Amino acid sequence: MLRNFLLAVAGCLSAASLVAETPTITISKSDTIALAVSPISGPEGTAITKTLESDLILSGLFSITDANKAGMVIAGAAEGATFQGKVVDHSNSNVLLHSYSGSNREKAHAFANDIIETLTGHRGMARSRIAFIANRTGHKELYTADYDGANVRQITNDANLSVAPALSWDGSKIAYTSYLKGYADIYLIDLASGRRDRIVKFPGTNSGAAFSPNGDKIACSVSKDGNPELYVVNSDGSGANRLTHTPGVESSPSWSPDGREIVYSSDDRGTPQLYRISASGGTGHYISTGHSYCTEPCWSPDGKKIVFNVREGGVFQIALLDINSNVTRIVGDGEDDQNPTWGPDSRHVMYSHAGALFLLDTQTGRKTKILDGFGSISEPTWSLNP
Repeated sequence: MLRNFLLAVAGCLSAASLVAETPTITISKSDTIALAVSPISGPEGTAITKTLESDLILSGLFSITDANKAGMVIAGAAEGATFQGKVVDHSNSNVLLHSYSGSNREKAHAFANDIIETLTGHRGMARSRIAFIANRTGHKELYTADYDGANVRQITNDANLSVAPALSWDGSKIAYTSYLKGYADIYLIDLASGRRDRIVKFPGTNSGAAFSPNGDKIACSVSKDGNPELYVVNSDGSGANRLTHTPGVESSPSWSPDGREIVYSSDDRGTPQLYRISASGGTGHYISTGHSYCTEPCWSPDGKKIVFNVREGGVFQIALLDINSNVTRIVGDGEDDQNPTWGPDSRHVMYSHAGALFLLDTQTGRKTKILDGFGSISEPTWSLNP
């Protein structure tokens, strides 16, 4: 049983991805807001303008056009450490006026999020960060980056095997599985201080860590009982509470945004299927998806959707389940799209394919390659409350 579990984990954690020289774009509908962006003035204006335009386009909510065709115009001035951004309407009245500090990218990201929230009421994703596994060095190491693939930073340099990373919702910590001590244990890294602690080290395999929304709990899969079961521990590894009691393999937990439930994958029925269970334990409830092989579920921050992998014809595709209607649809049309993870806006999903990371707009179908060139990239995870 343990050998089968390790093979299953290896299969789930292996990355496949989608490579294209330019972003592959498929638009199924257009409901964007037309905006004009006047070049930001000041010595740093060009860099801020470029990042800002990219953020707005990636959001899927806006189209950038000429001022005479736009409903509103974005402008601003970057002088010294301060950037003041504004959005004006046709009467030249301020719709948004705010000052920002930090690096050029931080200023642009914060302004983009404010534009998105002011004009649409939706959350932006521009200030969020991702983590992932890449083998550029010849070993699977842990990396972080901005959501758009910039500012890549190598976190581990262990010349060992690192897998299954999970960012806390606020992006301050990463939990992941490492074989540093010869066994599959879960480690916790504080990104600000760099401190690393081995927090889940039961005999057997410990993997699939997932942070609760407030960051004080971690759900994970533990095989110390003979077969892999779901556990919830405190963020320091204490207070382990076993949730499931089945003959199957339970893996890939993901928390509901209210912290009350966990969705996960289990092969208790023979092939991996999705289940949901109370975060305090009890009976797991089968989720009907219309597919016979379902893995890697991820609950959206708005609580309305679950994205996951399905295997059809020997390849993995990305599926999305609408919880209220119980309707499932395939949202990725590539082969071997894997490891889908939601962004803060509950609209975009990051996934791996053929060694690259892609951003998928689940409403329009637009796909944008975010990052490659780091060997084989896999297992993205995304901060949800940046």
